[in-house]
This record gives sequence, structure tokens and C-alpha cells, in this order.
Amino acid sequence: MITFAELESRKAPLAVVGLGYVGLPLAVAFSKHFDVIGFDISSARIRELEGGHDHTNEVSDEGLAQASIHYTADPAELARAAVIIVAVPTPIDEHRNPDLTPVVGASTTVGQNMQKGAVVCFESTVYPGLTEEVCVPLMEKHSGLTLGTGFTVGYSPERINPGDKVHTLETITKIVSGSDRETADLLVQIYGSVVKAGIHRASSIKVAEAAKVIENTQRDLNIALMNELSVIFHLLGIDTLEVLEAAGTKWNFLHFTPGLVGGHCIGVDPYYLTFKAEELGYHPDVILSGRRINDSMGRIAAQRVVKAMICRGNVVRGARVGVLGLTFKENVPDLRNTRVVDIIAELKEFGIEPIVTDAEAYPDEAMRLYGQKLVPLSEMKDLDALILAVPHKAYRALDPATIATFFRSGAQPFVFDIKGFFDKQAMLDAGIDYKRL
Repeated sequence: MITFAELESRKAPLAVVGLGYVGLPLAVAFSKHFDVIGFDISSARIRELEGGHDHTNEVSDEGLAQASIHYTADPAELARAAVIIVAVPTPIDEHRNPDLTPVVGASTTVGQNMQKGAVVCFESTVYPGLTEEVCVPLMEKHSGLTLGTGFTVGYSPERINPGDKVHTLETITKIVSGSDRETADLLVQIYGSVVKAGIHRASSIKVAEAAKVIENTQRDLNIALMNELSVIFHLLGIDTLEVLEAAGTKWNFLHFTPGLVGGHCIGVDPYYLTFKAEELGYHPDVILSGRRINDSMGRIAAQRVVKAMICRGNVVRGARVGVLGLTFKENVPDLRNTRVVDIIAELKEFGIEPIVTDAEAYPDEAMRLYGQKLVPLSEMKDLDALILAVPHKAYRALDPATIATFFRSGAQPFVFDIKGFFDKQAMLDAGIDYKRL
């Protein structure tokens, strides 16, 4: 096994497998201290990075220009690396079961190309036990090496929050674990060189895996509670955010709000834990209940809009409803597992024509992933209703007077605000029929 001093003196490179939202910032940070190989199976991604641009906006063009990284789509290059860090996505399939295709593919590729004595560390969010039960056997099979004597493994879960420029790799405490003490020691030093917030050393790989998966499960359940409360408060005829504002004056009240729960973390990770629990013969009622509530919110929001339109006397079939935002969260172009598509699908079920725009998303990606056309904001006109689905900062410029121009001539504007992004009183004062989730 290579020493940290040898890595620092650049006697052998460190490789990062998967150059997405997690892997690229990691590779850029490590390049300040080590020789870095950045590997991705997408040749287009490699060309983009070699050209000095990151379309995810996680790393600026200036940041890429300052980083010294050898980008490659050739897996044979991994044979030069003494340490290999795997940061590939772990999605779910259409049945909400873990889709291990990326992590299995990465484990196979690493196994086929790694050198003897390599340290392989996984960052992908998985269920407890997956690294040792799935990844290690694959690497042993394809390398002909044995864990412990031929190579070692570690697990250090990613904690990247896409679009967040405050909570970054350097400012978030890093969990680190290894298959043996020497491996954990090395990984603590490697990550400690870039993470200034500190390192938490877990007692085992399985503990580190479990810690990561429950972080997002906890958030998912808290948001599910807020979403269920929003349904109850709607039936009571009171504003959910006003209730939360009042309750939030108590020092120990947890500040969560209702909304759509998508993306590749909170809307996905709990299914990895529930999958493993059910494999062990336990049905996780609370976690799955929260998932069921959150997965239903797009449909509920759309139905709230349709019912409000009916009460206003609108003809629903053939109505034009504008949708602001398609990405899974604000201020990022990431469309993976966005739940805005649930709103759009439900509107279409009622014969409504959704007019969708997004200030951050790439139109070609929206069409490729969902068959959804994105229009410029200037095409928001002759609407019967408007849904603020994703609160991109670009929409802050939309004052009530501007929003009023989006609607049919002579009709009272109707806005349904998923996240309570706009100023409620300003909307009401402007004569806009304004409702929040």
C-alpha cells in the first residue's frame, strides 16, 4: 500500500471514477495535493471537461482551468493509480428498487484494471453492507486479487449538496472508514488534506454506509410530515406556512417545509435502506409511509390547482397552465428524478396543456429524459393558471405586475406556489388569486 507521503510527492496518481456532481469537485480538490486521474465512461463528458467547462455548474470554468487533472475515458489508465475513489450514482429503477448498474459497472471496471496493492474507496450512497457484499466480490473476480492481500477498500460517503456554495466539500465533516486500520489511516490523511471541517472515523464500512443512508431518510421523513400537515391544513382552510412560522418561534421546533422531494438523494436513498430491511425480513412502515406521502405530492399539487380552477369557473379541458421550473431543486440544472414531471403528468390527465419553462435546465436534456419541451419565459402568456414549481433565484425578478401579464386578457391571475417563494401579501394586494402548498 502506498503511503500518504508518496502520494503527496506524486510518485503515483490518485484516480476518481465518475466525474459528475460528486466526483468532479472531489477531483479538483485533490488535484491541489496529488496527481489526479479523472475517469468517466462518457467520452462527451471528458471532452467537455478538457474544453474547460462543467455543465453541472458545480465547478466554475476558472476552477477547472486551475486544476491539473488528467481526464480520460480509457479504463486502462486506472492501472497507474495507487488509490481509486469511486463516485458513481446509485439510482432506483421503475419499481423503486436499487439500480446497482453504475456501481456494479464501476466495480467491474476497477477490478479489471487496478494494480496490486491498490486502495479503492467508494463514495456512492448504498445500503449497509453493499460495499463488502457486492463491490468487493466483483473486484476480486475481475482482478484475480484477494481483499486484504491484493487490495483494500474504504467507504467515505459523499455529502455534496448540488448548487450549494456554502456547504461544500471542504466545509462538511467527512466520514471515513476502511477494511483495515492501515487503509482507514491512509484515507483519513487523504481526505483530511482537502476537508477543513474535520474527519469522523467510523468503526466499520457498514457503519459509514448506514450513517449516510439515514441522513437523507431523516430529512425525507421530516418533509413527509410537513407535506401531510399541508394536506390537513388545506382541509382546515388555513395556510401551512403561516402555521409553521408561528410554531417555529419555539426554540426546538425543526424548520422543514412542504414541497416536492426528488433528486438523486432524498427521494432515492431511503429505498436503499428499505430494500435491505425487507431483504432481512423487516417491513419498515414509517420510512415507506414517508416515501408514499412525498411521492404523491406532485399529483396532490396538480389536483389542488385543477380544483381551484373549477371553483373559479375556468374550463379545465384545453386550459393553459404555466409551470415555472423543472429541475429537482432550485438553482441547479439537474433534472434527475425531478418530481415536477408528476405535476405535468397529472395536469395532462385533465386535458390541460402545461407550458413549461426553466431558468437553469438544458432544453435538450429535458427532451431526452422526459420528452418535455421547455419554452422561454417570454412564451408564458394567455395562461389560465401558473405554478411555481422550482424557486430558482432568477424568478425573484418576477414581480406581481409582470406575473399578471402571463394570463389571458381580462382574467384574474391565479398562482399556485409550491414552495411559498413569492410574497403572499404582495400577490394578494395586486389582485392575484394566490395559493400555497
